[in-house]
Amino acid sequence: MSRKGDGKRAAGSALQSADTLAQEKLFYKIGDVSRLTGLEPYVLRYWETEFPMLKPRKNSGRQRVYLRKDIDLILKIKQMLHQEGYTILGAKKKLKEDDPKMSRQSAPEILNKVRTELQDILKDMRKV
Repeated sequence: MSRKGDGKRAAGSALQSADTLAQEKLFYKIGDVSRLTGLEPYVLRYWETEFPMLKPRKNSGRQRVYLRKDIDLILKIKQMLHQEGYTILGAKKKLKEDDPKMSRQSAPEILNKVRTELQDILKDMRKV
């Protein structure tokens, strides 16, 4: 028979084993990450489409290869969605606020920023 407390203990041990295993390997396939995080592979693939900062590399066989930082981000997203009650939109916004580097800028946005900075430099040079 299963008790309610067993589920919490199992979830805690899954996180502990995630930390232990994540230190042993340099990279993980989607099945490994699924077992470590307790999320189905389809959820991980879906989150890749919703969270642009979650982009695992692909090996020569076109399989996803996750690094430790990817697993940490997945666990953070999972905590925000499943325990803290964030929506996907809210979690994206919070992640961008916490680390502005996580939000990917489009090429036109980057070019506009560079153009503005170059124009400012040019103005400063003309003053001298």
